[in-house]
Amino acid sequence: MHTLKRTILVTGASSGIGRAIARSLLQQGHQVLGVSRDSAKFSRPMANFIPVQLDFSRLSELPQKLRELQQTFLGIDAVVFCAGMGQFGSVEEFSYTQIEELIALNFTSQAFLTRALLPALKRKARSDLIFIGSEAALKGSRKGAVYCASKFAVRGFTQALREECGKSNVRVCLINPGMVKTAFFEALAFEPGDDDSNFIEPEDVAEAVSYVLQSRAQIVVDEINLSPLNKVVKFKKT
Repeated sequence: MHTLKRTILVTGASSGIGRAIARSLLQQGHQVLGVSRDSAKFSRPMANFIPVQLDFSRLSELPQKLRELQQTFLGIDAVVFCAGMGQFGSVEEFSYTQIEELIALNFTSQAFLTRALLPALKRKARSDLIFIGSEAALKGSRKGAVYCASKFAVRGFTQALREECGKSNVRVCLINPGMVKTAFFEALAFEPGDDDSNFIEPEDVAEAVSYVLQSRAQIVVDEINLSPLNKVVKFKKT
């Protein structure tokens, strides 16, 4: 299949799912703008890869930073939203600040980035917005109220955005993975089981992104749900 070469912005590109997606897109010959809060994590230069340092948790700074980003990289015609964090516990275990920070990073910053880039993307002959959501966007779970809320917000946002972009060439897709074997779980009290059937690999999500980007321009892949064959959650000893 002939792959149209794109200029793709990938957030959260320094680790986990975002890193796997950026690597896959580079292998396909696309130009990738890899966003991270610390661009020093990209230790060596790579052809067609441009590191971009941007902290999505600092909402007050984003409008100006995103305006500069859009003006500097006029060729952007696709965005893959991977930046985010996981934090779990019953609602009363969260401080007010923690609730605000989790929603800001997992949802509000993505809405800001969309708002900044959408006018230019609508003028492109072809453009894509691909959001990496979560199985937490599909069903609320115990000790996941705030995290699930942030992911439900992303899902509602993409559904409405799809309708808003219906008369343009902007395609909007949401990919909801189950538990992906990444460093995401290092700071959490649980992780997927050890068997290969208990988790999704970051490369599996990258393949789904590639499928969406390479699909015929006249169709929209609205939503993809990815699940491990056997869902096993392992709780860490404290």
